[in-house]
Amino acid sequence: MNKVYSWSSSSREAASSTKPLPRRIYQVWKGNNKFLCGGRLLLGPDAASLFLTSILIGCPAIAFCLKMLTQIRAVEPCFGYPVLVVGVILTLMDFTFLFMTSGGDPGIIPRNTKLPESDEMVKATPSMEWIHSKSLNLKIPRTKDVLINNISVKVKFCDTCLLYRPPRASHCSICNNCVQRFDHHCPWVGQCIALRNYPFFICFITSSTLLCIYVFIFSWINLLRQGPTLLNAMSHDIISVVLIFYCFIVVWFVGGLTVFHFYLICTNQTTYENFRYRYEKKENPFSRGMFRNVKELFFSKIPEPLVDFRAWTTEEAEETVRGSILSDADMGFIFSNGKFDLDMGGSFGKDGVTHIPSILQNFDHVGMDESVKRKGGGRDNKFHTFLFPPELESRFTKTTAGAEQTDGHDEKKETKPNAR
Repeated sequence: MNKVYSWSSSSREAASSTKPLPRRIYQVWKGNNKFLCGGRLLLGPDAASLFLTSILIGCPAIAFCLKMLTQIRAVEPCFGYPVLVVGVILTLMDFTFLFMTSGGDPGIIPRNTKLPESDEMVKATPSMEWIHSKSLNLKIPRTKDVLINNISVKVKFCDTCLLYRPPRASHCSICNNCVQRFDHHCPWVGQCIALRNYPFFICFITSSTLLCIYVFIFSWINLLRQGPTLLNAMSHDIISVVLIFYCFIVVWFVGGLTVFHFYLICTNQTTYENFRYRYEKKENPFSRGMFRNVKELFFSKIPEPLVDFRAWTTEEAEETVRGSILSDADMGFIFSNGKFDLDMGGSFGKDGVTHIPSILQNFDHVGMDESVKRKGGGRDNKFHTFLFPPELESRFTKTTAGAEQTDGHDEKKETKPNAR
């Protein structure tokens, strides 16, 4: 017969007495980011797209520079060398801003490990969305109102990070982080575009547009300088023809994106706000005029990151960073949209022993449905799906039913001498 084992208090004390090994925060961070160079470089989960972006930029730029290098002797040196140097500078600038955009902290907000204290917490029923403390009678409001330039702005509570997002912040579902002044998640750079890397992103798309226009113009000049007719020149210079068509297609994308973001800068909007709130139909609480908006972006100091990913932490802090929920009654439980945050139910090991998650050990059944408890205080072994998944209920029922039969048989043996 399978036996059910659980940690005793002495086992927990012995496990906690071992000294945890220190680790850095980036090693235990719950977000989906990728870290390189010991946490110095922070990439998004789709950082592999950087290779594609680098190829799309590098291949035509390098081809153009090599083309100009081979034609320096055939053309005037005063024309060939300046064109080559400017092309190399624009290419290096483009790659520099690309990696500065994708390799840094965009403005990640630190997570909370428990629900924040709030003066606005109100009494509610156990069916509410957030529950703090095992009395199950406190609720945190989903939104709060804050004043920005005398205009009321709603800030939302993040279920994942357990915090009220600052104004203009949002939770990126791809990176799984709340980010300051969230603009959008760019798949081409594999990173969130937000408060700390938005200026670099603007420089990246601007330099990409200038590079496209530059290669397009001088590829045309190379064709026109080669022969009496355009068709004859195109038949002898396939590389310039390919560069012309490639840049003509790409410039509509990066050029249009650049114009759109300069409009957002002048009106002090983010891409997220422009698509969601439509400030042209209502007053923008963040706009301070076109010149001040431009100055705020290009001439303001980039703020320091809120999270030091290279800071040391311990195993206890590791559980804190990961947002784990302990089974201590003082910590309470957290629910979101009626779903429990941790994996629920037991699981059978290879040895047939049932292992129960620590969150269910010493569980407080106060306030739960009566069907969870054993009926009439007897030995009715009906289990609720909240505690055990369906595939384990049948096995548990058979195990406990066998135990009842054994106990009943023993009781009969004990009562026979008394009857005599």
